[in-house]
Amino acid sequence: MRVNKKYSCLPAEEKGIHIINIRAIEDIGYDQHESTLLNSLSKNPDADCKYGLYFRDGKRKVDYILVYHYKKSSAGRALTRRVHHNDSSARSTKQDQPLPGKGVQLEMGESEPHVDYHEDDKRFRREEYEGNLVEAGLELERDEDTKIHGVGFVKIHAPWNVLCREAEFLKLKMPTKKMYQINQTHGLLKKINSVIQKITEPIQPKVAEHKPQMVKRLSYPFSREKQHLFDLSDRDSFFDSKTRSTIVYEILKRTTCTKAKYSMGITSLLANGVYSAAYPLHDGDYEGENVEPNDRKLLCEEWASYGVFYKYQPIDLVRKYFGEKIGLYFAWLGVYTQMLIPASIVGIIVFLYGCATVDENIPSMEMCDQRNNITMCPLCDRTCSYWKMSSACATARASHLFDNPATVFFSVFMALWAATFMEHWKRKQMRLNYRWDLTGFEEEEEAVKDHPRAEYEAKVLEKSLRKEHKHKEKHRYFPEETANKWRQRVKTVMAGVKLTDKEKLTWKDRFPAYLTNFVGIIFMVGLTFAIVFGVIIYRISTAAALAISSTPSGRSSVRVTVTATAVIINLVVIIILDEVYGCIARWLTQIEVPKTDKNFEERLIFKAFLLKFVNAYTPIFYVAFFKGRFVGRPGDYVYIFHSFRMEECAPGGCLMELCIQLSIIMLGKQLIQNNLFEIGIPKMKKFIRYMKLKRRRSLDHEEHMKKKQRYEVDYNLEPFAGLTPEYMEMIIQFGFVTLFVASFPLAPLFALLNNIIEIRLDAKKFVTELRRPVAVRAKDIGIWYNILRGIGKLAVIINAFVISFTSDFIPRLVYLYMYSENGTMHGFVNHTLSSFNVSDFQAGTAPNDPMDLGYEVQICRYKDYREPPWSENKYDISKDFWAVLAARLAFVIVFQNLVMFMSDFVDWIIPDIPKDISQQIHKEKVLMVEVFMREEQGKLQMLETWKDKDKKKGENCNNHSPRLSRSHCGSLSSCHSYPLDV
Repeated sequence: MRVNKKYSCLPAEEKGIHIINIRAIEDIGYDQHESTLLNSLSKNPDADCKYGLYFRDGKRKVDYILVYHYKKSSAGRALTRRVHHNDSSARSTKQDQPLPGKGVQLEMGESEPHVDYHEDDKRFRREEYEGNLVEAGLELERDEDTKIHGVGFVKIHAPWNVLCREAEFLKLKMPTKKMYQINQTHGLLKKINSVIQKITEPIQPKVAEHKPQMVKRLSYPFSREKQHLFDLSDRDSFFDSKTRSTIVYEILKRTTCTKAKYSMGITSLLANGVYSAAYPLHDGDYEGENVEPNDRKLLCEEWASYGVFYKYQPIDLVRKYFGEKIGLYFAWLGVYTQMLIPASIVGIIVFLYGCATVDENIPSMEMCDQRNNITMCPLCDRTCSYWKMSSACATARASHLFDNPATVFFSVFMALWAATFMEHWKRKQMRLNYRWDLTGFEEEEEAVKDHPRAEYEAKVLEKSLRKEHKHKEKHRYFPEETANKWRQRVKTVMAGVKLTDKEKLTWKDRFPAYLTNFVGIIFMVGLTFAIVFGVIIYRISTAAALAISSTPSGRSSVRVTVTATAVIINLVVIIILDEVYGCIARWLTQIEVPKTDKNFEERLIFKAFLLKFVNAYTPIFYVAFFKGRFVGRPGDYVYIFHSFRMEECAPGGCLMELCIQLSIIMLGKQLIQNNLFEIGIPKMKKFIRYMKLKRRRSLDHEEHMKKKQRYEVDYNLEPFAGLTPEYMEMIIQFGFVTLFVASFPLAPLFALLNNIIEIRLDAKKFVTELRRPVAVRAKDIGIWYNILRGIGKLAVIINAFVISFTSDFIPRLVYLYMYSENGTMHGFVNHTLSSFNVSDFQAGTAPNDPMDLGYEVQICRYKDYREPPWSENKYDISKDFWAVLAARLAFVIVFQNLVMFMSDFVDWIIPDIPKDISQQIHKEKVLMVEVFMREEQGKLQMLETWKDKDKKKGENCNNHSPRLSRSHCGSLSSCHSYPLDV
């Protein structure tokens, strides 16, 4: 299209204005009527570039976006941003809208107001960095004419030659032309698999990648010299969007900017505010009319929807869109959720068994029998009176639901379940590694993890400059000797040599950070213990207060009321401290300045898990192992602050309270922290952005009537913050399911229900509310696997102690086989209670109303194994106590070793690599050798053919005249050189 003659009055330097950027001339004050007519007749450029997915030419795809903030100073500056500078266009004619040139800036600089130093410095760094990206082979296009005020976008495209070069550097495995048949099962197994496929067909996602594959392409690390091995019929789709963005991100990390006197990659530029964001684009819209089919829309329909909660996840499509690391997370979450199904079924059976046998439980029947007329000692001093054991009937019956012989079996089952889950995941992981071509991944992983972080580079620079300053001060009287060294040092730094290659941070540099970490973690753990202690004081004081003010009918519910309110307080404190500890763990990791992102992530995970583990489980540990252990006895109680008595367990034991504590904390944490926060906070942020957009639209209606570009829409999404929070909440839940499962058999069921929602919630967040993360290759879930194994081993020990010391399982066995007269549990309650003479109360501790029950009490009972008051050694620990203690310790040792042995046996008997996968990997290696052998044979045959042709031409030379032979011999030499050149 020809440009209108009205614009020919522009200076000669400014006649290079592109037709796409003709809007810039309107800012100067020219008549807008003809330009509006011109734009209305031309095709919509936004539609040509698919609204930001392509460059303005509509051919080159946008692989990555860099975002920066700038200050608009005048209309002249807006013009220069749209002007092609001769120098930059000479350097790379590939740019549609290159960086503003210095020549134009100088000519128009007189009319521009002064810009502060920091803005100029950032602009100069961007100019140099983007110039270096162009020299690295990337193609750039800038867009500052956006609806977001003061925000500019740099679109990056990687051409074919750059993609091939970087794919070879990164050793990316790409599919070749060679295809082979995947080994299929035969006979009975084939029939069983076909039946299973037909049954599970309704719950399979309608995704092409999820269908079972009969054939597979042979994969090989990409090589430009062996391009003939790969299927390059469609170059546009050979490297998918995930791979293209990964390649561009590697170039961005490697490319440096040296105007700040030291090497700065994209991470440093982002940290210093030169760029405000960097991200790949989503494939398109996921909702709306006339939306073109894309992977994001397919994921939203078949994965990120609550209506498909019963279906399998399309893991292969998730990996294709988000990369292997995120794909492995959702695959692990899916395996974990599937494995919770049998655990939930067994837990329900155990719970139902407790419900069915509650009326046959002799100890609870004896406690509920009012004819026994057992008078119990007061629960607190002065204000509390004597009480009947039958008043605790409901608690005793409820505790049998979770404290019965079936819970021991369930604890053993869950320990074996954890071992089976870990082995099943390892096998699933190997299958995914085979399907995703990650079998030879170690070399690339080593190369990636050595890249230093921006903060580490800045710290090393600070150390280097400090060292140079000290060296200069030391030798300031001898400048002749040090001048050459200092000059050479400056030259190397200015040349972009990374200081991290010569300087490193030692343990001495990090010692203050290590000390801060140690003190900070100890302080945080102490804070958690202090809060738990405060809740204990609340429970004791509240129980005493309610005992004074409650009516006789309400005194029986004092224990439940105090327990429930204290657990709710614990839950609120845990949720608050979880957020605080997450921020503190990140700060402690940042001041350590780890060198690589992998080191940073591992240290952050360790600190966050340690703090959150202590925060979540300390109240539960207290109830399970400490409550009621250090009470003392009537007449000689243990006091806190000389006024508060330590808490006692209920007559049925502390297991019921442990169940209440565990259930409320687990369910509350999942409901409030994991679901409401993940749903509510993004919705609130989205509403705030909508209100801001609505206010802007009222100010500039015409500008905002245009459809937003894809990179503008993605910029308004939340940045991806990593998988650590997602893994962390699942690991804490895994601890609730395994550590104290003996006290709460329904924990796997509630975890299963939560995870069914969690999978779709996380999927919706990744697809619709987050910017597309950079795809990261990974072959496993990293340090999380070791944490899971550690929790599984710890669960065996904790469940052994819960069964042995918290429940009454061992005292019942001891009574049944040592003290029972008729081989039944009759008399067990009386056996566990000791007697106390009320005349032995300390002064000021006896009940204020001793006649509260209507009769005078001479002897009251309390739960302990002690000598009676009529014994010579009254109130001393009896022999029964030592017998029960010995049985408890013996059970812990036997249970722990037996279950550990069974878990290790399961680990040993199940191979980590499935047999069919190992066969397929071996088959791939054999086929690859055959491919290269055929290639070598083809080359040899070609060389032999050329030699035969040379011999024939040589014979023809000998049969002709000398003149002809001389000329033919000349051509013969060229014939001999031909195969070598080829």
